[in-house]
Amino acid sequence: MDDAAAPDSGDAILARLAQLRAADLPVHGGRTMAYVYDSGLGGLDDLAARAQAAFAGVNGLDMTAFPSVVTLENDVVRQAARLLGGGPATAGTFTSGGTESCLLAVLTAREHARRTRGVDAPEIVLPRTAHAAFHKAAALFGLTPVTVPVDPGTFRVRPQDVAAAVTARTALVVASAPSYAHGVVDPVQEVAAAAAERDVLCHVDACIGGWYLGHRRLAAGIAAPPPFDLSVPGVSSLSVDLHKYGYTPKGASVLLFRDAELRRHGWFAHASWPGYPVVNATLQGTKSAGPLAAAWAVLQHVGTGGYVELARRVHEATAQLVDGIADIDGLRVLGEPDASLVAVAADDPGTDPFVVADEMRLRGWYLQPQPAHAGSPANLHLTVTAAVADPARIAELLAELAAAVPRARALGPATVDPGVAEVAAALDPAAIGPAEVALALEVAGVGADGTLPQRMAPVLAVLQALPAPLTERLLPEVVSRLYAG
Repeated sequence: MDDAAAPDSGDAILARLAQLRAADLPVHGGRTMAYVYDSGLGGLDDLAARAQAAFAGVNGLDMTAFPSVVTLENDVVRQAARLLGGGPATAGTFTSGGTESCLLAVLTAREHARRTRGVDAPEIVLPRTAHAAFHKAAALFGLTPVTVPVDPGTFRVRPQDVAAAVTARTALVVASAPSYAHGVVDPVQEVAAAAAERDVLCHVDACIGGWYLGHRRLAAGIAAPPPFDLSVPGVSSLSVDLHKYGYTPKGASVLLFRDAELRRHGWFAHASWPGYPVVNATLQGTKSAGPLAAAWAVLQHVGTGGYVELARRVHEATAQLVDGIADIDGLRVLGEPDASLVAVAADDPGTDPFVVADEMRLRGWYLQPQPAHAGSPANLHLTVTAAVADPARIAELLAELAAAVPRARALGPATVDPGVAEVAAALDPAAIGPAEVALALEVAGVGADGTLPQRMAPVLAVLQALPAPLTERLLPEVVSRLYAG
């Protein structure tokens, strides 16, 4: 808008926003099988929006000025603790999302290790399948990540490998419930025991699965998931996102601790300046209470019974999906999913999962491509939410997938020039300049303005073929090109 021009009307502004949204993936209807979580319940979005609007101006920075924040957060934390094995001493913090919850868990562990054990060069032991947020936390807070392999068949971390990696410098051990890439729950009991033997904290990343798994085990007639929560001896903290299977607006997550004393290790307080005394329980200072109010309202409205029923539907739909994929020639499910996340790989070299993803997207389905890494082949990630948990919808998805495979096979796999891959492998990511970056992105099919092609398989094939450090050097450049300045 021209600053000198008359302001647009509200209708014109909203129309422009609707126009911009039209280019996005849909967030309802169950066809976007990553990033979004749709309950399929009528009226829930409106309730959440009204609750969020009512608290949009409330500043969660100072709960003494806005005591409503304390009431809402205590209610949400207590509900999460009751579901996920907490006891009378359990404490928690409401955060902006899974990444912030994981960052705070790592920061708390670092400070706990420093203050109670004198660890000044801390390490964090991670399964290779742990979420990238933990590597981000290690980079931000000065911990050394120690990654351990997972079983190549089950994709679960092996407790003996975790135990072997723990040292006197270990501040935190992490387990996933489930891991994002394959939807399997790590052996939390054994991992937590290995950590406890060395007096090391153990965090369970249940961001994507905790709310679903916790309610699924309350459903009659369904096998309980493996033990994973705070009731497991040795588990000292757990993160669970409400904006995933709690179906609340983003961003809403809860970080639970075994007690308030442990939680305080991650808080920041500062009074050595002429301004107001500062106490932050999260990484944020000023923060709207809107997401908290929206999450509280949705949790109150759906209730335990409602979430149990949603979890039952998701469980049945996931089983139908896994069984159906087994009948599609050319595809297979990786591992045995414990939750609602399914990784689908090809079982013949002529079927390229990335090409299958392109074929599905052209017909209105988004399946998230996952490049090959450390024994996990290239695959497609499918998140099953309540919106897709209808037998007819799953049958439609399976039919589309079955039809996409022969089309992908006819097109052939996306390939990378071996010479290009050889040259790229010799590059030093830290030393390449703008010219080399531009050339590498051109080879990958990325436009000068960051524009990506309609078919992403060739781009993904190039990025998969590059050494990980080089891909990590290039990815920020792709994103940077999308933004002005």
